[in-house]
Amino acid sequence: MPKAQTNNIEIEYETFGNASDNPLLLINGLGSQMINWDEGFIQCLVDRGFFVIRFDNRDVGLSTKCEEAGEPNIMQAYIAIQSGKPFESPYTLEDMADDAVGLLDALDIEKAHICGVSMGGMIVQLLGLKHPTHVLSLTSIMSSTGNPDIPRGDPEVGQVMMTPAPPEREGYIKYYVKLRRLLYGSFPYDEAKNREIAGRFFDRSFYPPGIGRQSLAIMVNGNRKSKLSSIKVPTLIIHGADDPVIPVEGGQDTHDAIPGSELIIIDGMGHSIPLEAWGQISDAIAKIAAKVDI
Repeated sequence: MPKAQTNNIEIEYETFGNASDNPLLLINGLGSQMINWDEGFIQCLVDRGFFVIRFDNRDVGLSTKCEEAGEPNIMQAYIAIQSGKPFESPYTLEDMADDAVGLLDALDIEKAHICGVSMGGMIVQLLGLKHPTHVLSLTSIMSSTGNPDIPRGDPEVGQVMMTPAPPEREGYIKYYVKLRRLLYGSFPYDEAKNREIAGRFFDRSFYPPGIGRQSLAIMVNGNRKSKLSSIKVPTLIIHGADDPVIPVEGGQDTHDAIPGSELIIIDGMGHSIPLEAWGQISDAIAKIAAKVDI
């Protein structure tokens, strides 16, 4: 796979489709490698006229690991932030937004449609705020504004997510399959496929410290809601009605914050992009992209 040099780091990336088509950059969620973007879903996007780029965020997959920062103390950070005290993270979500722009620059892409899931949706929002000249349209999926007033997720799911993944392959696969089942919503869950995906993740890059540092970047970013009103590009918000991590109110709050944004709530969808929703989501992204006057 190719790598791009940007922001003093290397970004592992992969492209799909015709480079002359509309560029669409996909941004991952917390601790998620680029291969989490299913190639079947990517093909749906290619079929709708996009040149798709997926990549590993910093500190995950095969992109640069920020090992010099050490293991973050998440509990210490949480207590400090809840008390209103400043707390520094090794890098920020803004830095990760800069990474995305740097990748586009390395690919000689002046502007792109941007789509992100969960933490990736937060980065998408920051791209709209910090780098509007690089953005054609925004799609924020199963994400939020960082507003502390929206409801919290399911505590059972949160507890599993906070439990360290086992460091051996089979233990990790069992952990991943259990967690994905909790996240998936009410669509049919393919356990065999998720076992295969978990094995690919583990074999490609098992790196828990990066998850902690990315979590810290989310925590210190705070509440973006009041800033999001300045986003002017066509924006789509997609959320699952059954999301146990970021409840549907997170999507509604994002929609309320961005003037003129469109909101799609998908019944049965959890904190995931299920096969059954690929067509609907791909169509919606193509529709929002069609509103852009390039």
